[in-house]
Amino acid sequence: MFKKIIKGGQRKSSKSNSTDASLYGYNPGSGPTSISVVAPAQNPDAPMVPPPMITVEPLPLFRDVSVSERQNLFMRKLQICCFQFDFSNTLKSAREKEIKRQTLLELVDFIQSGSGKISDVCQEEMIKMIGVNIFRCLPPASHENTGQDTTDPEEDEGYLEPSWPHLQIVYELLLRYVVSSETDTKVAKRYIDHSFVLKLLDLFDSEDHREREFLKTILHRIYGKFMVHRPFIRKAINNIFYRFIYETDRHSGIGELLEILGSIINGFALPMKEEHKLFLVRALIPLHKPKPVAMYHQQLSYCIIQFVEKDYKLADTVITGFLKYWPLTNCQKEVLFLGELEEVLEATQPAEFQRCMVPLFRQIARCLNSSHFQVAERALFLWNNEHIVSLIAQNRQVILPIIFKALEKNIQNHWNQAIHVLTVNVQKMFMEMDAELFDECERQFEEKEARVQEVEEQREITWKKLADAAVQRGEDDMVTA
Repeated sequence: MFKKIIKGGQRKSSKSNSTDASLYGYNPGSGPTSISVVAPAQNPDAPMVPPPMITVEPLPLFRDVSVSERQNLFMRKLQICCFQFDFSNTLKSAREKEIKRQTLLELVDFIQSGSGKISDVCQEEMIKMIGVNIFRCLPPASHENTGQDTTDPEEDEGYLEPSWPHLQIVYELLLRYVVSSETDTKVAKRYIDHSFVLKLLDLFDSEDHREREFLKTILHRIYGKFMVHRPFIRKAINNIFYRFIYETDRHSGIGELLEILGSIINGFALPMKEEHKLFLVRALIPLHKPKPVAMYHQQLSYCIIQFVEKDYKLADTVITGFLKYWPLTNCQKEVLFLGELEEVLEATQPAEFQRCMVPLFRQIARCLNSSHFQVAERALFLWNNEHIVSLIAQNRQVILPIIFKALEKNIQNHWNQAIHVLTVNVQKMFMEMDAELFDECERQFEEKEARVQEVEEQREITWKKLADAAVQRGEDDMVTA
């Protein structure tokens, strides 16, 4: 009886082992070498990721293979495009470089033509390939090697990326993928995610202006198509600005980022969100502070004007911010500020103008007396703007007393004849506005000048008495000795 129980137990154990083994592809009845791998269920049309390629060899064209084979061919072409080459030597791997370039062009044509909707796997592998090519350590900027200030890109072409013949096509592929009507954002956002966007933003520091132009277009398109990424992109750009303003003071792509923001600001809905107003106060206005502001001032000015035109109540905030960052010794920067100030004042309403006119015209008075004739000239040109003259005329009782002394000093002492003529014209304008007020300001100015002259004469007399007393005391000491 005991032996039967033991035999029964062995038979059950054998059955259990057979079942477990079959789960892993092993069939005991077929011999020890019969092993099979059970693959997970897959869509039969989905392409498999091909094994890695060791060498770069040309592949068939898409039109030369059947439609069912195109997805697999697409994956193999992506693998060729993942190969990296040394572009510092143009002769090295010339054949392989050309094969890769032609393959990239084929991929661009395939995406652009919409020959067929590419699978999710293909999309994922394509974004990986794009990342392999474009995400890299940027070379040290020229100012880091020489210690010199950043130069104006219009005057100096600057660094050009040696691998641009390939990079340009990779960027074109990414752009075509983003703008394609076949691209489903619900799928694409899994691959063009926050990490991808951050790495894309890092590339804006490239010194190659061609690369920055492509990046600008691509990021703008991503912002437009992927609504889920919009707050993140704005915040990430904010952080780049903060680092530039308060830490590095150097970045190659501020102008391009501001161009993107100019378009974004133009689309802000009204009433404007508090988040956008904070962006103006904390990022855009402080961008007037860095020394290389001239390199991106045109784009910055456009963004500022967009805010004021969207919400005229922000004019007071903007003008107060200008005064906070007004340059003290950089005359060319002052000229830029005055030009931007005129554009802001054109969009300013009387109520907002009245809130900031006193500190504003104190600063303008200092500009009028600048020994740099371009600063004084640009300040006087404000009176050529009809809207600004209208605002000044409405508040002449406050403004004329502030700037009258500066106007008189220009007429009496300024070395530049053109400034002298412009100042006389401004004075005539005020006389025509309100002759009585002008006469009163002139009388007060003369009285103050007379008092100043009297104080100066009294000081001279006092110093003369002290000098005479010192001489007399010295003579007395000599006699005593």
